[in-house]
Amino acid sequence: MNVGEDHESAHNRIKGEKYIMKILVVNCGSSSLKYQLIDMASEKVMAKGTFERIGQPNSFLTHKVNGEKYRLEKPVCNHEEALEFSLEQLLNPEYKVIDSLEEINATGHRIVHGGEKFNKPVIVTEEVIKGIEECISLAPLHNPAAIMGIRAAQKLMNGKPMVAVFDTAFHQTMPKEHYIYAIPKRYYEKYGIRKYGAHGTSHQYVANRVAELEGKPIEDLRIISCHLGQGGSICAVQDGKSVETSMGLTPLAGIPMGTRSGDIDPSIVTFIMRKEGLTPDEMEHILNKESGILALSGVTQDCRDMEAAAAEGNEQAALAIKIHNYLIAAQIAKCAVAMNGFDVMLFTAGIGENQKNIRKGICENLKFLGVEIDDERNDVKGEERLISSDDSKIKVYVVPTDEELMIAKQTLELIK
Repeated sequence: MNVGEDHESAHNRIKGEKYIMKILVVNCGSSSLKYQLIDMASEKVMAKGTFERIGQPNSFLTHKVNGEKYRLEKPVCNHEEALEFSLEQLLNPEYKVIDSLEEINATGHRIVHGGEKFNKPVIVTEEVIKGIEECISLAPLHNPAAIMGIRAAQKLMNGKPMVAVFDTAFHQTMPKEHYIYAIPKRYYEKYGIRKYGAHGTSHQYVANRVAELEGKPIEDLRIISCHLGQGGSICAVQDGKSVETSMGLTPLAGIPMGTRSGDIDPSIVTFIMRKEGLTPDEMEHILNKESGILALSGVTQDCRDMEAAAAEGNEQAALAIKIHNYLIAAQIAKCAVAMNGFDVMLFTAGIGENQKNIRKGICENLKFLGVEIDDERNDVKGEERLISSDDSKIKVYVVPTDEELMIAKQTLELIK
């Protein structure tokens, strides 16, 4: 994007450039930066890495290429320095990734929250950056970091086109009756308080992939996608569009997650604040950092450790598993209501792809809907597989997610 260039002019200019083959995907957190360089001809990852502890003296980069992992200590003050050092590693002759940054044809940026302003990926212009800034109140930790990543890429990538891909955009197709809260309308009008959802890029990728596995047009399927990781959400996909999801105004809502509470009675918040004399920030910290699986199990935020503790006789951990699986199943049932039934369900992300007992436990709560798991098929980690039995009324799959590839595809589609 050239200085002073509007969205339409940028789009027309980029359309005239040669076919894009290498896409850099950038995902900035408040003190981290993740990247992947993807060859779009083969859809293979050429290199990827994570810069952690940005702004601290002990910051470091983990760079992965050709099956090897390199830990590089490098103090950096900001995201621009982190991205610059990361790009230098792509040029490092020791790794033989690329010879010049000119080989990178475009950059796709993951943006957590686009509010109601963005319902699809867009070419980055100054107007788009302003729109992302206006959504900062909805994602105060993530959107400022994303803007820093965009500004850094503008300086370092020599005017190459950039695309913003929003986690919330996929859910902008939800009908109004599914996203409006039962609170005074003035809060929606004044502050934009409504359900937005998250993990949209992941849900979109795996929903399209499961349709391919079924050999059917996605428009012919009612799909429930279960993205289960440290953060998690459930999404109902009908006609290829999101019509319901478990996360809300923020990623705190929905199912219990690693350290996030998920849905609770709203009065609990003010009750505890009054009893403990807590500030809003302190209460928010409890709900985001001290709750969820960590609170339920009393020992860990990791589902693997929770299962291990339960196997060793820890009754609280065993109860935590039951609560966790039940509440996820309840959200799945809610998504089924949104589509008047469903045809296919899938599990994805860290827990969904790798923990067979969690998958089985969730599905056992859904037997009344005709969901049945085949134990032998379900014995799988991180691989695409049909795991439902032949008698199951609902097809159930494990489908590994690839948010970076989806961002790269959407970037390519917009600018090629």
